[in-house]
Amino acid sequence: MSRRNKKQEEEPENHERWLLSYADFITLLMIFFIIMYSMSEMDKSKYNALASVFNVEMGGGDASIVEGGNGTGNADTGAEGELTEEEKQLEVKEAVDQYIDTSGLNDSVTTSIEERGLVLSFNDALFFDSGDAEIKEDQKNKFADIGRLLNQPALKESFIRVEGHTDSIPVSNPKYKSNWDLSALRASNVAQIIINDAGIQPNRVSVIGYGEYRPKADNKTEEGRNENRRVDILILNSEFNNAEQVAQ
Repeated sequence: MSRRNKKQEEEPENHERWLLSYADFITLLMIFFIIMYSMSEMDKSKYNALASVFNVEMGGGDASIVEGGNGTGNADTGAEGELTEEEKQLEVKEAVDQYIDTSGLNDSVTTSIEERGLVLSFNDALFFDSGDAEIKEDQKNKFADIGRLLNQPALKESFIRVEGHTDSIPVSNPKYKSNWDLSALRASNVAQIIINDAGIQPNRVSVIGYGEYRPKADNKTEEGRNENRRVDILILNSEFNNAEQVAQ
């Protein structure tokens, strides 16, 4: 076979190979921007919509892969990847617990998450004089600080109930008609602090005085009575919103 025929049998050189590298580069660049977009904590639904379009356009097939692998998103965090209400309340609880610890309030303020919501209990001995509804002047800032921690965008749809409680010993001064009166006025004063100084919207707040009728402990002991004299701030779970909302 002649040299000329051998040359003709050789495949021509591919001058378009650079297109493969260019396509790979564009694909990687697109993936990079999608990741950066998702990390920016912007609206997850917008990210999913954009990512789905790119996925389909690039031949990626089912867009459900972008949204969590099953087309429904993460069941634990909601359809758009948001935190559940319990998780939001837990985050706020942790912030309040940190404030309690750094402020030396561990013996006077406790937090718990119950079925009805996040509960902050304030022992009356630190914040009120015996038989008086006025908050001690040097303790008002504590309610304001904690109120600001509760005034988070994550809980902006949550109603807040301030509940006053006493022990079973009748009030013994002419300023208050009964333990109901004393407990309601204490709760009202706390509500005014978190509204005026912490910026919580007043239409989210309600006040209740329970007197001695919702005890946590036995009123027959001094320790139990100390536990029962308290003001609770309750951040309600949304399932109880209907009980708080009024017709517009």
